Amino acid sequence: MGIIKVENIRVFAYHGCLKEETTIGSDYRVDLEVKANLKASAQTDNLKDTVDYVLLNRIVKEEMLQPSKLLETVAKRILKRILKEDQLVTKATVSVSKLNPPIGGDVEMVTIKMTERRKK
Repeated sequence: MGIIKVENIRVFAYHGCLKEETTIGSDYRVDLEVKANLKASAQTDNLKDTVDYVLLNRIVKEEMLQPSKLLETVAKRILKRILKEDQLVTKATVSVSKLNPPIGGDVEMVTIKMTERRKK
């Protein structure tokens, strides 16, 4: 087994419960970690034998563009797509952070973190 991380994916999106959040938008950070068997790719040196992090990045960006009230909803969509589109992934963890959230204080970011495992 091995782990592939795609960290600090920066996206501008329109998530939130406040009307201003879905109108004005804000900056987000997404961190992704997937677990997969990397033994074959380590031997073959072939992209088809591993998890393509270009695909992971594309999934994150596409799902972040779809507005939602809650970050949990976005994270769940990201995880479901990763497990659906890449059969090598056995476990995925995603953190979605809203930078400078409008919560009435000096807060750098709020983050939700979710994990999904492939069902056997």
